[in-house]
Amino acid sequence: MIVKSRPRILLVTRNLPPLVGGMERLNWHIADELSRHAEVRIIGPIGSTAASPAQVCLTEVPLRPLWRFLATSALQAMQVAHRFKPDIVLAGSGLTAPATLMAARVAKARACVYLHGLDAAIQHPVYRTFWHPALRRMDSVIANSTPTARLAASLGIKLSNLSIVYPGVRIPDAAQTTLDKHYFRHRHGLGNGRILLSVGRLTTRKGLLEFVQQALPGIVRAFPDVKLAIVGDAPSDSLHATIQTQESIQRAADGLGIGHHLCFLGTITDPTELACAYECATVHVFPVRNIPGDPEGFGMVAIEAAAHGLPTVAFATGGIVNAVSNDLSGMIVEPGDYDALTDAVTQVMKGKKSTWEAGSRAFADSFAWPKFGAQLSKALQLNIPIGLPGSTQR
Repeated sequence: MIVKSRPRILLVTRNLPPLVGGMERLNWHIADELSRHAEVRIIGPIGSTAASPAQVCLTEVPLRPLWRFLATSALQAMQVAHRFKPDIVLAGSGLTAPATLMAARVAKARACVYLHGLDAAIQHPVYRTFWHPALRRMDSVIANSTPTARLAASLGIKLSNLSIVYPGVRIPDAAQTTLDKHYFRHRHGLGNGRILLSVGRLTTRKGLLEFVQQALPGIVRAFPDVKLAIVGDAPSDSLHATIQTQESIQRAADGLGIGHHLCFLGTITDPTELACAYECATVHVFPVRNIPGDPEGFGMVAIEAAAHGLPTVAFATGGIVNAVSNDLSGMIVEPGDYDALTDAVTQVMKGKKSTWEAGSRAFADSFAWPKFGAQLSKALQLNIPIGLPGSTQR
């Protein structure tokens, strides 16, 4: 049997570890999953080689300032494409769409982009002038949620070129031990009571300040032993987000007399430590605000919580409607209705945690990274040669 050479893919992205965030984890897994079936190379920011998938070759470019990243990544993408001769050049977000398009033209390859909500929502004149036309010229546009796909269609992207592939999640091999969870609570001063968990960067869109002001007081009245454990910090490398500081959130809670119910845990990157956070909690709260021009593209943390059996209570805004299955992996309520959000949180907390665990985990299983990889390969029209790992022999 003759085995054809592996397809070649060039990924161009600004979002990779050690930068922290959902887009960074997603782009890492895009490269990792595609490398199982193709030869993958990346144009990424300085510092990302050390954390890249082992089987992937990476060319680093400066992260800051933004104009330098855009210029250097475009130049390097064209140079690498000329030598590498990829079949597909893939933008890890809309930001690198122009560079991806130019590199694809150099290599006579297909130009594709994985589109996030904000990529399709930005209305800055410069972005509309240069980025929107690049998105419309892509051979394939992959949206991270149905709301993102609708935004993409509103930009004039052809429906025939548009598909949806939800981000994935790592399914835990086993639950954390009782002892590990006990030590986690002790390390962070969380006591033995109920824990509300918030995971994410402290930005205006994430809405944690408003949650503390408008929902947490009612939850504390219903459950006086509750602690709000906050994982994440204000972003330092976000291009669009405005921040909510730890100090402003604490000050709001202190003013309401509930300051002692907050615990700031900072950024947690260790998988075991983060798993303990999910498994010690009773509810994951995701109070994302519905802000025009700044949508939540998906909401990977809701799927991560579900993978650990933890239900999410959230506003039904942006891609969260795809990341939370109402009454299975949590509850979603109308955006901005803090009374309904309070009621939903208290309703989940009044029940047994075990009643949500099976449904949450079952929902998360459909987002497992290998399934994401298969769906992404299909969306990219990646023809896996017979005889290669991951292919089906006939």
